[in-house]
Amino acid sequence: MTIMNSILRIAASATKYLFIVLMLLYVLRAYLYLARSDEEKKNREISGQRRILVLMVLLGYGIIIANERTLLSVALMAGILLYHLVTILCYRLLYPDASMLLVNNMLMLLDIGFIMIGRLNLTEALKQFIIAAAGTVIAFVIPVIVRRWMRPLRRLTWLYAGVGILALLGVLALAKISGGAKLSISVGGITIQFSELVKITLVFFLASKLSRDVSFRSVAIATAAAALHVIILVLSTDLGTALVFFITYIVMTYVATRRPVYALAGLGGGALASVGAYHLFGHVRQRVTAWKNPFAVYDTSGYQIVQGLFAIGAGGWFGCGLYQGRPDTIPVATKDFIFAAICEEFGGLFSIGLLLVCMSMYLLICNISMLIRNRFCKLVAIGLGTEYAFQVFLTVGGVTKFIPMTGITLPLVSYGGSSVVSTITMLAIIQGLYILREEEE
Repeated sequence: MTIMNSILRIAASATKYLFIVLMLLYVLRAYLYLARSDEEKKNREISGQRRILVLMVLLGYGIIIANERTLLSVALMAGILLYHLVTILCYRLLYPDASMLLVNNMLMLLDIGFIMIGRLNLTEALKQFIIAAAGTVIAFVIPVIVRRWMRPLRRLTWLYAGVGILALLGVLALAKISGGAKLSISVGGITIQFSELVKITLVFFLASKLSRDVSFRSVAIATAAAALHVIILVLSTDLGTALVFFITYIVMTYVATRRPVYALAGLGGGALASVGAYHLFGHVRQRVTAWKNPFAVYDTSGYQIVQGLFAIGAGGWFGCGLYQGRPDTIPVATKDFIFAAICEEFGGLFSIGLLLVCMSMYLLICNISMLIRNRFCKLVAIGLGTEYAFQVFLTVGGVTKFIPMTGITLPLVSYGGSSVVSTITMLAIIQGLYILREEEE
């Protein structure tokens, strides 16, 4: 047994460098794709990325299988590889004009999550895989809806606002407090976080309203409706999601109106609201105190941050190796603090590569938005892209103590069914917009 453990430690130490090489090669191909104009060369980069994805899964789950020695780990590896094959084939057959870089990036982020969650908790990894696979199957229909019914969708302005407000009110009235906030409702044993759905409806509402009229009156009405969303979230003390909504509103309003005064006024109002939240909510004050000096409150609110910082420091540039760190000592390591767990076992270089994948995703979405001529579609793309990018910023910023913790998860990587389905849906909508733009050209 001791010999086997020694072999596993040596293997983990050797393979951690291979993980970094694979990640950096993947990132290089992603940015080369964005820089190239020749379609043949672009397809070459995409094919290279797919091979890297397969190697990443085989390597990660090979180590998990060697350590766990269960049929579940073997089944998960086989399922993930099959999921890759089906997803890529379906996009190729159903949507030949789809952005395959967007598909590859989605698969890469999901794979990192599957590996890290599987290393921490195989049961949660299985649930994450099932939810991601089901969400992807549903998402295959979305580009068709976007292509064929974009005009009717543009006219449903107040339906989006009504659905979003009612969903948030339902959470406010029925949800139980978890971590100081009302986040989700359990329906038949399934926990649903409705704010993830409202991320999409809010963007569609703002895009519908601001694409037709950017007069002061129209902007004021849009502001009032967006503010109502944020106020309900504040009352639920879901301040992380409220902040995502607020920043998305500012960016979309500025892009639609091109008037800096609206953005400046919004940021000023947001600063005042932050001061008010600090004085009104005790858990906000605790998080700010833990952010300023987590070691002073290590036994209480600072414990999670300190453990995360220890994990990041222990990983260094190259990581401890899969199963060689102690990410299980970080509270909710599979959710809010999965980035710290990745830093510990995969290393700082790998984690920087992960952030560069997220950035390439955002750059691709921005590129799609700029090329779209339809104002409604353009605003939908930039709104969804802003939500994605700002959520990554809040998660990584909180884990690294750059900003106070907000309780936001890392999209597609962290454990959480509602978040995964919502992000896959958002990417499917952007795929639909990309295909629509390709057909227009």
